[in-house]
Amino acid sequence: VQLQASGGGLVQAGGSLRLPCAASGRTFSTYTSGWFRQAPGKERELVAAITSGGSTNYADSVKGRFTISRDNAKKLVFLQMNSLKSEDTAVYYCACKVPRLARYDYWGQGTLVTVSS
Repeated sequence: VQLQASGGGLVQAGGSLRLPCAASGRTFSTYTSGWFRQAPGKERELVAAITSGGSTNYADSVKGRFTISRDNAKKLVFLQMNSLKSEDTAVYYCACKVPRLARYDYWGQGTLVTVSS
């Protein structure tokens, strides 16, 4: 599986951004997909994940503001980010994994999201 994230940019606090991630590979639809982020000086963290069947989970810091979704037919995963805060500033990465495994093995390049206060 190859992944290509995009959609990052500069946005004011309170604004919204939608990050798409395009995937290739026949098995993408069976994988769990996730969005991670890494802020300067901080460890990478899982922001949101979605299973092949559409079940989702979110980091507490983004619950109610971010929504992850997927379109298996088009091999796309989205992260809709609303009510953005300055602390959401980070490089965002999309990733995929085999459902039964804990580790995400497939990663896209990052896309930078900068939220100005």
